[in-house]
Amino acid sequence: MTVVATDTERVDSLVDELLADFPPRETDPVTFLGAQFDRGLAWVHFPEGEGGLGLAPALQVRVTSRLAEAGAPSAAMRNVIGYGMVAPTIVTHGTEEQKRRYLRPLFTGEEVWCQLFSEPGSGSDVASLSTRAERDGDEWVVNGQKVWTTVAHLAAKGLLLARTNPEVPKHQGITCFLIDMHAPGVEVRPLYQMTGEAEFNEVFFADARVSDKDRLGGEGEGWRVAITTLMNERVSIGGGVSSRRGSGPIDVAVDLYRRRWAGDSSPHARALRDRLMQLWVASEANRLTNQRAADLRRKGTPGPEGSVGKLAFAELNKQISSLSVDLLGAERILHSSNYPKVRPSGVGMGGPDVHKQFLRTRANSIEGGTSEVMKNILGERVLGLPGEPRADKDLPWKDVPRS
Repeated sequence: MTVVATDTERVDSLVDELLADFPPRETDPVTFLGAQFDRGLAWVHFPEGEGGLGLAPALQVRVTSRLAEAGAPSAAMRNVIGYGMVAPTIVTHGTEEQKRRYLRPLFTGEEVWCQLFSEPGSGSDVASLSTRAERDGDEWVVNGQKVWTTVAHLAAKGLLLARTNPEVPKHQGITCFLIDMHAPGVEVRPLYQMTGEAEFNEVFFADARVSDKDRLGGEGEGWRVAITTLMNERVSIGGGVSSRRGSGPIDVAVDLYRRRWAGDSSPHARALRDRLMQLWVASEANRLTNQRAADLRRKGTPGPEGSVGKLAFAELNKQISSLSVDLLGAERILHSSNYPKVRPSGVGMGGPDVHKQFLRTRANSIEGGTSEVMKNILGERVLGLPGEPRADKDLPWKDVPRS
């Protein structure tokens, strides 16, 4: 879709009206974001009435930039899973009733979302999941366990994958549901990371009930729904930096170098500068790649380009955080926050705390699909290499050996 001048003028006019009617510094975040949604400025590429205007996705960057400059609250920061992963999935596969019910409170942050895909025995191979949902009239009864569920302790709603037919191959017997995280039979337990935080959780379902009205997509079509979420997740993770040049983790490293090493001409300082510049260039290349991937994502379900960004993001962040720790000198052996046992109010890379950032980035090559999985996707779908042998591809799920 091509951006035309009239579309840009329309969006600018709506942003002007929003800022005039609801000054960000004088308006509570829920009210402001609700007004943003109602004006179609939540996701401008979504259909009208669903938080969008049906316009070119590139215009969302303009909206986001202008609102950020005005000090407006960010829906993406308040509800990271919901905004970047669940919302596109609901728009693609949801009923009209589901879109009306869920999109607005998701955007305002009144209902935080989590993603209930991974299980103790089904990490990289999500399709092998064993959590069961059995039909009981107009409801489904859910039993099983999910793990590594980000911000489940804060979530009101969850996007759940469950097995509804064990008699067919694993990809065919899965159904997706929108489940209430506070419903009877749903229990969330913390999983503490090496940062000292319990950003992740494990979730247990014991005869938890979900209405068939909250089934997302057709029965047995959960894998197709999941692919939409997973591809958007990889773009969200890989593209999870600002559109501003030199932003993100590399900005922390540059600031450290300027404060501690800029006037030092020793060989060690020069070596640190060389590492910094190489990573800055790589970060900039990755930022531009992610911008293209994000534009493609907004036009529909993204393709393998999201895996490119996610793979590069994971490896690059680990290198940058390692450099940042080295730039601290002797201070790198001390952890500033003393590993507090806390359940955080959000999810993130660790911000300016270099020690926490270094520890947190270790997870980047695992969450959202491991780097090994990303390489397989790129090898098969981009390079056209033969796929790995899949002996269980055509077997009924119940006949597949499991540990």
